[in-house]
Amino acid sequence: MASPRVLIQILVTGTKILGKAFLEAGRQAAKNARTPAQGAIGSDVAGVRNATTGSITDRLTREHRMTLEEAHLILNVKRGEEMEKILNNYEHLFKANSPPPPPPKGTPTSGSRAKATPAHSHYLQSKVIRARERIEAELEVASETEKVAESESASSSPPSPPQSGSPS
Repeated sequence: MASPRVLIQILVTGTKILGKAFLEAGRQAAKNARTPAQGAIGSDVAGVRNATTGSITDRLTREHRMTLEEAHLILNVKRGEEMEKILNNYEHLFKANSPPPPPPKGTPTSGSRAKATPAHSHYLQSKVIRARERIEAELEVASETEKVAESESASSSPPSPPQSGSPS
């Protein structure tokens, strides 16, 4: 049998080790509480966090909480794609992530003849909607900017010289 002195020494050493581990964990928890998490789930997207200027694009990024690049990635379209292709991809992804319609009455809901219901995701469906809204907002701002530029160029063009039909 082991002597009581050895058992006490093992117990004291184990307690010291455990105490140091708890102390270090507490220090780390306090440090984590002071600094914001950078890659944590639920935090802003890096592009949204960096949209701090007063530009129109940054304002749209903050408003829709999504960058234009992220919206293009979600809808699987390239920059400058036609709106028709964007809407086709949107409709496909929206339908793919929507819940299935309820089965008609009288259809078996269990047993060997019941079909497996496809999975759906409300989260993905909402991301698809936000991506479409972000792209549409960007296109709307671009068209407004283009109209303003056209009206400014039309008003700043020099007036045409007066045409005289006959000399006086």
